Amino acid sequence: MTRLAGKTALITGAARGIGLAFAKAYVAEGAKVAICDIDIARATQAAEDIGEAAIAVEMDVTRQDSIDAGVAETVARLGRIDILINNAAIFTAAPIVEIERADFGRAFDINVAGALFTMQAVARHMIARGGGGKIINMASQAGRRGEPLVAVYCATKAAIISLTQSAGLNLIEHGINVNAIAPGVVDGEHWDGVDAFFAKHENKAPGQKKTEVGAAVPYGRMGTAEDLTGMAVFLASDAADYIVAQCYNVDGGQWMS
Repeated sequence: MTRLAGKTALITGAARGIGLAFAKAYVAEGAKVAICDIDIARATQAAEDIGEAAIAVEMDVTRQDSIDAGVAETVARLGRIDILINNAAIFTAAPIVEIERADFGRAFDINVAGALFTMQAVARHMIARGGGGKIINMASQAGRRGEPLVAVYCATKAAIISLTQSAGLNLIEHGINVNAIAPGVVDGEHWDGVDAFFAKHENKAPGQKKTEVGAAVPYGRMGTAEDLTGMAVFLASDAADYIVAQCYNVDGGQWMS
């Protein structure tokens, strides 16, 4: 299919997991993709595996100079940016009485400020060249409600939902659609760390938390990165032109809104 034919996309945190699945799906739909990641070696390998429609770009979303350089490099090599996916993020968790200020700051710096200032840099490019664009922010079901041990991460994803609404209302006057995707529990290498955290704080055996959360999904299993690609392609396509400032749950039925 070629729903994104002729389009170019910049995806942050795209060297692995969900971001990489998005990159592959976009290329399959006819787009060219910049795989932006702080891990340039892994991003380079990912781009080589995908083929000539993908390039690797080093980007640290906690540094404005790195964001600006990454956007400039993408434009220089691909010609323009039509689509942005703000995917780079970290997971953090701790009981309220154990949250450390440095950990809080790092989570908000990457998950929220990183998304905001990458969106700003790409939006400036889109406005300058004209023709609008599509921006997709990665939220989470964790942004829909609090969790006893995941206060900081939940707060960052709630901020992403709010930021999507404000940016969506502000940027649509330039023809830039800003929307978000809120996944549920998505399997992947990051879940090793998540599972280990809950094993420690909830006295669970290794792997027990992962089994429990998968069984609790109405669909019957944890999600995969590939389960999210359909929404990511749709929101980047012309079919989503009239969708503004929305956050879509793709979570197997865990949250209804």
